[in-house]
Amino acid sequence: MKVSLKEVNKSFQKGKGETLEVLDDIDFNISEGEFVSLIGPSGCGKSTILKLVAGLDAPTSGEVLMNGRTVTGPGTDRVVVFQEGGLFPWMTVIENVTYGLLRKKMSKEEAHEKAMEGLRMVHLANFTGSYPHELSGGMKQRVAIARALVMDPDVLLMDEPFAALDEQTRLVLHKELQRIWQDTGKTILFITHNIREALTLSDRVLLMSTRPGAVKREFTVQAARPRDPADSNVVDLERRVMEELEEEMEKVLKEEFGDDYHLEKSRVRDSDHSDMGSHI
Repeated sequence: MKVSLKEVNKSFQKGKGETLEVLDDIDFNISEGEFVSLIGPSGCGKSTILKLVAGLDAPTSGEVLMNGRTVTGPGTDRVVVFQEGGLFPWMTVIENVTYGLLRKKMSKEEAHEKAMEGLRMVHLANFTGSYPHELSGGMKQRVAIARALVMDPDVLLMDEPFAALDEQTRLVLHKELQRIWQDTGKTILFITHNIREALTLSDRVLLMSTRPGAVKREFTVQAARPRDPADSNVVDLERRVMEELEEEMEKVLKEEFGDDYHLEKSRVRDSDHSDMGSHI
């Protein structure tokens, strides 16, 4: 398996002897070349899992494996794309994309060539001299994806990379990411609040429970690619996922508003975008 989490638990000390349990016995595998998304209520530990796989944090117990080896820290076999992209504002597009390559002691000529390959892949080869403030939100994320791809990681870790974008731009980038994934065969772990996004992009979707987060259900998406979010298979599966989520979402809302709160389930099921962040 490319990525394996075995009986992973994670907790944080809150002070005064209190412990916050974040993850509870997480156990799943990701095969090479597979696209897997994690969804679930806010605070369920999705991003914590991504950080554990990235080596940015360590589990309290259990084991995280990459290619059968225990993850003990960050490595060049994994690259993270964050929600804000993380571009250096004082660098041009080409400088941002070559930065990691040059730190690996690659020659300037080879780094430039690889960076141009990456930028052509995301259709930004004509913006090499632009600065981040001159780009749209969608263009910035495409630069971030190019910067990640040129490092040639085994696994691409994407933490809600399209969450801050408008719906039209998000749909465009969904198509772009599907194309890039099919062209490169990269293994992708994708974090999102948006159910339709997860179903449009993924081979499998893992649904997490409220904190402490556990994998509640696994959904396999069998719709043909490239996927249309309006595809009947996607829409039907979206409703099934929402039905599974209602109980978990209500738990979160009761914590916030009190035990008397009851989720308007029909409203959630009829949501056009199925973005859980808008309901909790």
